[in-house]
Amino acid sequence: MIMRLVLASAALAAALFCNIPAGQAQIVVKPWCAMVNTGFGNLSELCDYNTFEECRPNVIAGNRGFCTENPRYKPEPVKHRTRRHVRAH
Repeated sequence: MIMRLVLASAALAAALFCNIPAGQAQIVVKPWCAMVNTGFGNLSELCDYNTFEECRPNVIAGNRGFCTENPRYKPEPVKHRTRRHVRAH
């Protein structure tokens, strides 16, 4: 628990001190969230998972939580390739 707090603090500090222009910053929304019980009935949401299988070990590992689909995730539309027909001369 303490190690996660230290890592989260380090990530926050790195994000604050990075000099990334707002136009280049990119927010990545992933499809799965871990809802973790932080005590006293409070839940913390961590939406960093591409699959349920990635999320599951984090809630089983003693964090007393569950995995759920991210309501803010919007999958990118599938781009269909068009085929070119080559004419034989």
